[in-house]
Amino acid sequence: MAISLRLTVNGKPVDVQVEPHTLLVQLLREQLRLTGTHVGCDTAQCGACTVHMDGRAVKSCNMLALQADGASVTTIEGLATNGEMHPMQQAFRECHGLQCGFCTPGMVMAATSLLAQQPNADAHAIREQLDGNLCRCTGYHNIVRAVQQGQAAMQGNVATASAE
Repeated sequence: MAISLRLTVNGKPVDVQVEPHTLLVQLLREQLRLTGTHVGCDTAQCGACTVHMDGRAVKSCNMLALQADGASVTTIEGLATNGEMHPMQQAFRECHGLQCGFCTPGMVMAATSLLAQQPNADAHAIREQLDGNLCRCTGYHNIVRAVQQGQAAMQGNVATASAE
């Protein structure tokens, strides 16, 4: 028996029908075709499925779509503005904070959520926030550097901080 949901995804109202057992990540990827949100582990361990729900970073693989009814959800596709990458996306690119790119959307979403709540987060806080997001390809040095550069860009500073 399908259930009706109404939510906002990337700033646009969405009305959908879902089965009660549908996960939020399934709704995003399969019904809404927003495939930037990745499925990595299906156990909320890797963070590849991280999205923002009402401004908070959440792992969409362990949430039912029903839990997002009435909520505002932002995916990696929703960060860009007018075809321009978000400063955090640009920083990941410039600092080579990615290798295969599979974890990158979740990392970017976790980082932007952190900086919305703690604009002056230091390297230690960044590493703590990203603890629930796994990267199997790179060391975390460039990822932290990318978050710091994105942080500076989001604050209007052109200086790049170094990861400690």
